[in-house]
Amino acid sequence: MYVIIASMKIKEGHKEAFIEALLEDAQASVRDEVDCFRFDVIQDAGDSNLVWLYEVYKDEAAFQTHLKSPHLLKLLDTIKDWRQEGLQGAARGSSNIWPPDSQWK
Repeated sequence: MYVIIASMKIKEGHKEAFIEALLEDAQASVRDEVDCFRFDVIQDAGDSNLVWLYEVYKDEAAFQTHLKSPHLLKLLDTIKDWRQEGLQGAARGSSNIWPPDSQWK
């Protein structure tokens, strides 16, 4: 598995539209990408304008495919002026320990 844990900081006044666009991408990722097993959007407990992404792909090639997907490209264009800073990867390319690979999808 190829795991991404990343944060996205939203500019004041753009949260509702930002989340709407992000959820569209997250849903399309798990619906349309056969090797995207999970795409969670998590609200930070201490900052209402900070969200965390937890994504699980079959392998790095599946993640590279995701980076070229129409829904991600649309998201990045839509939110480009709504982020305070770029995507901050906390654990890009990590591997899962539990559950084991055999238990995904």
